[in-house]
Amino acid sequence: MPDWNDDFTDAREALIAEIEAEVEETRGFLGIDRVDPRVFQAIRAVPREEFVPASVRDLAYVNRPLAIGHGQTISQPFIVAVMTNALALTPSDRVLEIGTGCGYQTAVLARLARHVYTVEVIERLGQSARDRLIAQRYDNVDFRIGDGWRGWPEYAPYDAIIVTAAAPERPAALIDQLAEGGRMIVPIGPSGGTQRLTRIEKRPGGALHSSGFLPVAFVPLIKTR
Repeated sequence: MPDWNDDFTDAREALIAEIEAEVEETRGFLGIDRVDPRVFQAIRAVPREEFVPASVRDLAYVNRPLAIGHGQTISQPFIVAVMTNALALTPSDRVLEIGTGCGYQTAVLARLARHVYTVEVIERLGQSARDRLIAQRYDNVDFRIGDGWRGWPEYAPYDAIIVTAAAPERPAALIDQLAEGGRMIVPIGPSGGTQRLTRIEKRPGGALHSSGFLPVAFVPLIKTR
């Protein structure tokens, strides 16, 4: 995984400062005062300009989502930081990501966890992300084209699961694939309506604890059948 030092360095630092300010403004929702510095270190290390279409490359470090084709978006950097932070990853964790998209969130996770298993339902997006991440020498990521609702049971259980599209309800198959002591972050709510980022913890013995902590707007989690 290369480190990047280029013309976007100042833009990355300005973005980090903007995210920090937004965390401060929304701490009543988030329940935190700051994002783990390791998350910002990972965001600094991932060149967001390499994950967006060339036509919007100059907007790569604007703190907003951007269209990446196929009706999908790359998430707002603030949301990437908040969701990643809420996973509380350790270097030994195995992570399941539902919704590879362009691969940006995948790369951030790969900087923090031991291994990332990522699932994308749109084949062209998933293949493009795979090629991009392999070219950038991310060797701790496995890729799958498939229905995210089903997860990737062959490699379960996972220490953490992140879902980057909105589910109308808690996704039962993914909860089944979460290890005891594991954490899941998923936006829950209707497509086009109010959704809330929700953290689901599976406690020893399998009991679940859910807490919604931020209103958001995500594209829907696609179910193939």
